[in-house]
Amino acid sequence: VLEFGTEIVAAADGTIAALLGASPGASTAVSIMLELLEKSFTTELATDQWQSKLRQFIPTYKLSLESDPALFSATQERSSRILQLNRQTPVV
Repeated sequence: VLEFGTEIVAAADGTIAALLGASPGASTAVSIMLELLEKSFTTELATDQWQSKLRQFIPTYKLSLESDPALFSATQERSSRILQLNRQTPVV
């Protein structure tokens, strides 16, 4: 079967995983690595220690920006500040 994109193939017990297909770009690299962690380190990922460490890098990990407008706004403001973006307020 010919497929396009990038896919993770992992052993059921998580002992080995492979990244197949097109090389991931910036838009997919984080989600692919999170998927790899979820497949290969299921037990560890469920611990408070791993959750805390992931939230240091990804404060919104496992949170929905779509269903929480305040979290979305706070995340957008934080990102703009860190990236030093001059975000324009949309005209309604």
